[in-house]
Amino acid sequence: MISALRPSRFMPPGHNRIDVSFEFFPPKDEAMEKTLWESVTRLAPLNPDFVSVTYGAGGTTRERTHATVKRILNETSLTPAAHLTCVSATRDEIDGIVRQYHEVGVRHIVALRGDPAGGAGTKYTAHPGGYATSAELVAGIKRISPNFDVSVSAYPERHPDSPTVDADIDMLKAKVDAGATRAITQFFFENDLYFRYLDRVRARGIDIPVIPGILPVQNFKAATNFAARAGASVPAWLAERFHGLDDDPATRKLIAAAVAAEQALDLLDRGVTSFHFYTMNRADLVYAICHLLGLRPSVQQAA
Repeated sequence: MISALRPSRFMPPGHNRIDVSFEFFPPKDEAMEKTLWESVTRLAPLNPDFVSVTYGAGGTTRERTHATVKRILNETSLTPAAHLTCVSATRDEIDGIVRQYHEVGVRHIVALRGDPAGGAGTKYTAHPGGYATSAELVAGIKRISPNFDVSVSAYPERHPDSPTVDADIDMLKAKVDAGATRAITQFFFENDLYFRYLDRVRARGIDIPVIPGILPVQNFKAATNFAARAGASVPAWLAERFHGLDDDPATRKLIAAAVAAEQALDLLDRGVTSFHFYTMNRADLVYAICHLLGLRPSVQQAA
């Protein structure tokens, strides 16, 4: 029997609460919107701590994010967390968005620098008159309202634009000093990477929660491309598990579920009780993993 199937030995007696959060991206068309809301409906009964909605550069993407956040706020009992970036906007524009969120009742923002406006591989340049860094963005959000819960990113394997992991941790410290209340990591596939990083973060005196980001691999090729852009490594053992399954989606899905379950259960057995899932707007694998972690639908949410 896998030892992680029992409650973690690091949990206090009587404590069996697993906290999860789910990340979605705003739909681009009607079909994607249907898939998104099927996923939201499927996962909502698990009573997540919050659900976040990603955000990119450009007015259309922002509008879709705002619309998705408002719909979650208005049509569900979930707590939405709106992503916000520094890209392609002045401080006044960003501050206006923050105030709009506050007015409609959003109290949780995921503050990110954002990818370069020119796309992956291009150099990031701060917008004239904009927030230059995510730490500045966090401070700006907290100036507008200290009641905002602000989450930020963390990088166990180094942000692609950072020279070292230590430089990343310096930036994380700056974000915490500016008012960040939790960090969510970039996804990773080797749990030792997370724990080594966490040791270094704690050694710097950073004591906010650092929640592991988990990416269930829906499509191995797509996940590999995503990892390359994000600076996340793909271990050889993971590639081997998916080898030869390009034309076998049924088996590929079973392997994906096994891999993600192994990772989550190992984290649980090593004392982790909070998880952030990059759902890719698909609920099935995430729901199954949460079930293995011990989560069960809330009667109130399911109703």
